[in-house]
Amino acid sequence: MEPLTHFLFGACLGRAGLNRKTALATATVTLAAEAPDLDVLSEFKGRVFAFAHHRGFTHSFLGIAIVSAVVVSFVYAIWRIRGRRIKNPNLPPRWGLLFALAYLAGLTHILLDYTNNYGVRPFWPFSEKWHSWDIVFIFDPVILILLLSGLVLPTLFSFIDREIGVRRKVPPGRWGATLALLGVVALWGVRNYEHQRAMNALEARTYETSDPLRASAFPLWWTPFRWVGVVETRNFYATMMVDSITPEVDPGGEMQIIYKPEETPVTLAAKHSYLGRVYLDWAKYPITETEPLASGEQGYVVRFKDLRFQQPGRPKPSVLSAYVKLDRNLKVVEENMGTPKSAPLD
Repeated sequence: MEPLTHFLFGACLGRAGLNRKTALATATVTLAAEAPDLDVLSEFKGRVFAFAHHRGFTHSFLGIAIVSAVVVSFVYAIWRIRGRRIKNPNLPPRWGLLFALAYLAGLTHILLDYTNNYGVRPFWPFSEKWHSWDIVFIFDPVILILLLSGLVLPTLFSFIDREIGVRRKVPPGRWGATLALLGVVALWGVRNYEHQRAMNALEARTYETSDPLRASAFPLWWTPFRWVGVVETRNFYATMMVDSITPEVDPGGEMQIIYKPEETPVTLAAKHSYLGRVYLDWAKYPITETEPLASGEQGYVVRFKDLRFQQPGRPKPSVLSAYVKLDRNLKVVEENMGTPKSAPLD
């Protein structure tokens, strides 16, 4: 998920009751809920290196322990700099508990990223396999609204209560944050149900008389009832939209058939490059496109795409596409994410 959702999820965790266990709990879990995305620092070594290490070490059960230690150390340093000041002197910071809460918040980061179709590698370094639930897009406005409401509305109601003299035994933000978190879980339940209906629809039919070898349904950000369907058969891939309410496959007649490209020495050389190996390890439905370099250059460009990010009817390549340039001897001369400037778009 994008960073704001992680921050808000952590803040709701703190407000839901963890802040009653130890001082500095809300600050710690809010930071720890987003801290695994520190892997963005790998961008300094280039886009390919960053792509290879995104959602890797810092998004694993082992890595979360180290990330949690970094977060607690940072909070401890700020606490010391501020003169060890806390709001409630009767609730001192408990550093062992804060580490445990930071680890819990880190686990929620893995969970949130697991729900979308990019995936995570939680068992690194013991396994590099990607895992994904495929029910939520990387940005979900409903989740964002739920979490924001759980934090903001109780504050507004507390102002009203003060004006009319109402006294509450329970902190006003506790129930709001708890309901927001429960609302997110309920939304996951709805999306999972609709995802299963879309999957059943995809697997229940044939495609140009071919049975599917495997099928997947990937989410859109604006609705839980429309999905991007991708089906693999022996000779081709089929992409289409799926209506999970009906459920109906290809309701708009936008099905696209993409035949599997022939394997050649050029594609093999590109797949054996560093980027090629990383991309194929991550992609679920990878395809390659090969074309000669522009006039004046001798060699080839091989483009990599993952069909789970290629919506039918929208030919523009995804930002998660990649390319490898090879010279006439099939040596790698360039590899990067995106689309090469010299290569035309589809």
